[in-house]
Amino acid sequence: MAKDILEEIVAHKRIEIEQQKAIIPPATLYSSVETLMAEGTSRHRSMRESLASSASGIIAEFKRKSPSKGWIKEEGKPDVIPASYSQNGASAISILTDEKYFGGSLRYIRIARPTVTCPILRKDFIVDEYQLYQAKMVDADAVLLIAADLTKEECKTLAKKAHELKLETLLEVHSEQELEYVGENIDMVGVNNRNLGTFHTDVQNSYRLASLLPKDYVLVSESGISNPQTVRELREAGFRGFLIGETFMKTADPGSALKTFIEEVTQ
Repeated sequence: MAKDILEEIVAHKRIEIEQQKAIIPPATLYSSVETLMAEGTSRHRSMRESLASSASGIIAEFKRKSPSKGWIKEEGKPDVIPASYSQNGASAISILTDEKYFGGSLRYIRIARPTVTCPILRKDFIVDEYQLYQAKMVDADAVLLIAADLTKEECKTLAKKAHELKLETLLEVHSEQELEYVGENIDMVGVNNRNLGTFHTDVQNSYRLASLLPKDYVLVSESGISNPQTVRELREAGFRGFLIGETFMKTADPGSALKTFIEEVTQ
């Protein structure tokens, strides 16, 4: 994703959030979440633990569209594909909730949740605590925080609020400089293999940063993984989570493609 595209997405995201706040005021949403948490009806599923204990560590992504590829699976259904991922061995499921650029929706988590037993990650461009409350309201288990979208102080504040809401955090970095964002209230560190300036994807980015990452975090490699052998090699380098979307979504049956992939990783 080119840097100017990233800036465009975040600028649009801020406008979108203000529109959402006009429909459901923050005080209303926050009160609803507090009530939900007080009732103890929302069950926490640890994505960090799920990845750490898994033999494959695959985070299967429900991704219908991307800014660089356009529609990948426009007909993809949130009540079918995430359930199939869960049944076929996903350690966690990532659901894109950005509508304009990724064809996602917050509703997709709400729809998928009853059909899925593993943790769900809300994948979006999170720049406001309002989005964390939204994630909690639809019963997500974890949220993505992208270092390139945030100042260090913003990231720190959002991570702290996420933990208060019993949401785990996956911090996405793609350069040495962004390793400074790793700190308190971060549960997992993801290395994005997609260069934000050129769209070029290179899994070597994960190997390059692996030795620099703190060993007490669950490490996740994101983007550009299409070969089970790559997962095996990344596991040897210390990674325990592998975010894979297009490799599965572009097939006729994403759940079946995931099952075959896991079998090849763990054989």
